Amino acid sequence: MNDYQKTSEQILEEQSVDKKIGLSNEEVLKRQERYGLNELREKKKKTLFQMFLSQFNDFLVIILLIAAGISIVLGIIEGEGLVDGLIILAIVILNSVLGVVQEQRASNALAALKKMSSPLAKVIRNGKAVEIKSTELTVGDIVLLETGDYVAADIRLLESTNLRSDESALTGESTPVEKDASITFKDETVLAERENCVYMSTLITYGKGKGIVTSVGMETEIGKIATMLDEVEEGKTPLQKTIDQFAKMLGIICIVVSLVVFGLGLLQGKELFEIFLTAIALAVAAIPEGLTAVITVVLALGMQRMVKRHAIIKNLSTVETLGQATVICSDKTGTLTQNEMTVRKVYDLTNEYDVTGNGYALNGEIQLKGKKSELNPNLTKILEVCLLCNDAKIESADKVLGDPTEGALLVLAAKGGYSLENLDETYPELNEYTFDSTRKMMTSINKVNNENLVLTKGACDQLIKQCNRVLVNGEVKEITKKHIKNILDKNEEYSKNAYRVLGYAYSVTDTPESDDLEKDLIFVGLTAMIDPPRLEAKEAIAKCHHAGIRVMMITGDHLTTAKAIATELNILKPGHIALSGEDTKNMTDEEFEEAILTCDVFARSTPADKIRIVEILQKNGEVVAMTGDGVNDSPALKQAEIGVAMGITGTEVSKEASNMILTDDNFASIVSAVEEGRIIYSNIRKFTIYLVSCNIGEILVILIAMIFSNFFGGYIPLLAIHLLWINLMTDSFPAFALGMEKGEPNIMDQKPRDTKEKILNRPTLIKVIVQGLGLMIAALISFKVGLIMAENGNADLVQARTMIFVTVVFGELFRTYSARSETKFIFQSNPFANKAVNYAVFLSVALIAMLVYVPALANIFSIEALTLEEAIVAISLGFIPMLFGELTKVFKDKIK
Repeated sequence: MNDYQKTSEQILEEQSVDKKIGLSNEEVLKRQERYGLNELREKKKKTLFQMFLSQFNDFLVIILLIAAGISIVLGIIEGEGLVDGLIILAIVILNSVLGVVQEQRASNALAALKKMSSPLAKVIRNGKAVEIKSTELTVGDIVLLETGDYVAADIRLLESTNLRSDESALTGESTPVEKDASITFKDETVLAERENCVYMSTLITYGKGKGIVTSVGMETEIGKIATMLDEVEEGKTPLQKTIDQFAKMLGIICIVVSLVVFGLGLLQGKELFEIFLTAIALAVAAIPEGLTAVITVVLALGMQRMVKRHAIIKNLSTVETLGQATVICSDKTGTLTQNEMTVRKVYDLTNEYDVTGNGYALNGEIQLKGKKSELNPNLTKILEVCLLCNDAKIESADKVLGDPTEGALLVLAAKGGYSLENLDETYPELNEYTFDSTRKMMTSINKVNNENLVLTKGACDQLIKQCNRVLVNGEVKEITKKHIKNILDKNEEYSKNAYRVLGYAYSVTDTPESDDLEKDLIFVGLTAMIDPPRLEAKEAIAKCHHAGIRVMMITGDHLTTAKAIATELNILKPGHIALSGEDTKNMTDEEFEEAILTCDVFARSTPADKIRIVEILQKNGEVVAMTGDGVNDSPALKQAEIGVAMGITGTEVSKEASNMILTDDNFASIVSAVEEGRIIYSNIRKFTIYLVSCNIGEILVILIAMIFSNFFGGYIPLLAIHLLWINLMTDSFPAFALGMEKGEPNIMDQKPRDTKEKILNRPTLIKVIVQGLGLMIAALISFKVGLIMAENGNADLVQARTMIFVTVVFGELFRTYSARSETKFIFQSNPFANKAVNYAVFLSVALIAMLVYVPALANIFSIEALTLEEAIVAISLGFIPMLFGELTKVFKDKIK
């Protein structure tokens, strides 16, 4: 039996505690030994050294390390290859350091959860009320609660007076929850409806109470969330998976080709040293050393652009992954809605009025049939009750001090023309009956226009029992069954549409100090309020649907409320369903999965439900973005590919568990983030094709030169140091520039790409191979021309290697302009529109010129200055790869 199913007497007896005396010091120590301290535990984190070592657990990195090791050993023994080996080693170490920096940004969610715990708690021990550190609380402690206290453990209430608790961060409930210690539940009840309990990290907003601690530390509800956060393994993003697959494929190609070359070398009778150098050159050629760095920088630049769009991205890969999102699971409160109660309807027993405006901003009107309404006697009385039977204060357009419901009523009064200033002086309060959960009413007695008015608001079904008259069109009449039916029908109509309904009544008294004035009242009307949807959320959801992205609401709030908001925002599609946690409690796993696939609204959810929903969607191939702002959202934020937290209303826990934080709490900013993610993926694809086709070309150059060794004089055309320069210096700058291309205008008209789609899929591989062939043809022609010139006495082997080196470099630079688009030909748009590409090409030309014509640099790279004739031939051949790049666009429809 759960604690909320037990009476207070049962729990006190079980715990052997007297609620007036509390625990003794000796008993506290025994229980702390048994239950532990009231704190949240964290898993042991990796050390920096462990993080550094884990970076080497990668196929390509291992191949590079082997290549570096062989080069260094050969360099020491033979005096050649040492520089190559040291450069390769430096690249590997640099990439590992970058990886450690990224990993250090791992989630600190548990630390944030700890901060939410109250630093102090008021308890009864040894018969005295004392204040202790919250970590010292233990099971059986008697805790005193009052307005403004953070609850420091899970507590079963023993006594309560008008007690209300803000549980929005834990359950998603948008308004403070009334608590009642006298209630005992017979059946299992969801967390959000356990009125006889309060929970760690929630806030007491009203009243006072006394309770007994039932759970501490990791056994509390928030502790269970902490456990889930600890257990959720952050999976790799689609981009990371694609790069990993790609790396393995390249590694296998590298090994196979190296073995082929090794075998050919032995068959051709080449020296072992020369064969090793060729194999190392191949390893370097096969691996795009600059790809990781280019992706990192392009994603980092994307992060900077996202900040301008009100989104802070915590890890780089999230930028691209967001563009692949197929489902956005959104919390309701504070995400799709404003988390500000707003009165939408007023009923004066004759007419129904609409109220314009949103949240706590005072601008807006009370309208009848679309026009501003004049105040009549009923409206005047309703607004007077709203204004004076009220303990809240409006601090700003987005902040209320006190109960959010009462804040909404003050705003309504202001929209009706009442001033919120100097209320105590203008309408002195003579007496007050505070709200309690038994009466479900609140009354204030104020002097208004020299009359002592009894102003009462409360639940309609309770308030109407205390009324014997009604005010209709300014005339006071005896209440009839017809009046009562009319009022209760309107109350039910509003409730079915997810409105929170309050009734209003008044009377005039000559004895304001009396404690028996809540009777013989005059009923004047109703108001209906709701936490309204964000103004921009509807348009943002429409954009998501247009882009092929499903939006699903997952909330801890009531199903009726959730359905109403979802319908207004067009989240709930025809033929799809809305469910609550109670509906699915007894479903089998198969039934639950089937339901979730057509469910657009899931209400009364628990943290476990949210994770389960995300897992089902992921199992069915969806890329999930989960938005939320409460502690209850955190495990699902961490489980999803993209966790999106709210920057303003979001708890620190949700921010730490997320990948992305919206600085304006605006659902619409997610759409901007999706668009940016799609642009970035498109650019990553462009420069990946660009870089990998160069690697393919380099492999083919060395492989073909080995196969037709006699034709090419038995020489290796390019050394490892040349290939490193091409891969790192020549290719990287243009690749960075390609990563800064602007998006295509129709990028948000496309459906999300298939989650199984690889960057190097069949069409892409065809493009890569065709462009690689173009590079190989140009390079080998250049090398052969250089060798012919050497035979004629005009050059030598070094000169021939310089020519092929220059041809490959210029082939890559010219090809950059073709790579700007996968579908448009160069002449179909301004080829120089991307200034970053122009700067990158200019820089690369300047660097290759320095390398070739500065003797000290040329010596290091084993090249020599070219004559004008040689330079023209080498550079002209560089146009061949660009033409092959354009050729792939001619047949773009056939290679899909």
